[in-house]
Amino acid sequence: MTSTQALALIDNPLVRALPHPTRWADLGCGSGLFTLTLAGMLQPGSTVYAIDRYPTIAQQQTANGVSIEPQTADFVKDHLTFKNIDGILMANSFHYVKNKLDLLSKLQSILSPNNTFVIVEYDRTKSVPIWVPHPLSFALLQPLFRNAGYSSITRLGEMPSAFGGSNLYGAIIN
Repeated sequence: MTSTQALALIDNPLVRALPHPTRWADLGCGSGLFTLTLAGMLQPGSTVYAIDRYPTIAQQQTANGVSIEPQTADFVKDHLTFKNIDGILMANSFHYVKNKLDLLSKLQSILSPNNTFVIVEYDRTKSVPIWVPHPLSFALLQPLFRNAGYSSITRLGEMPSAFGGSNLYGAIIN
């Protein structure tokens, strides 16, 4: 996937319009492609915590003045050390979480009021062992977040998956 394709899935005016620096966590950041894409949308002085069991993105300050701070952690099992997070990005990581509502409950302790989620997932309901063990189609994402107390759930973008069989979608929830 390219940075242009990543941007097509998560770009939205709500995040771009935030008039002040914000703090985000990218849970399951992997190589950091979506971390950097998100950072490019944020105001100078913002921070993105890049969380992964094996993060490969380096600590850095982006050209637009956003700090990237990698941390090694399993976001499902480990205690997350930061607080007052304005937003959470989960790009191709939610499908590894078996009990999604439990994770959302856990994340409430680190989130600030009026927080935002940006999700990228496969729009499928059938499991693909190892790669997509617990899929989260857009149709299933909506009641999950409504049950967690969120009222605005918007599909942002969609593109065919390079692995075939389903599309990737982006969504913003607040």
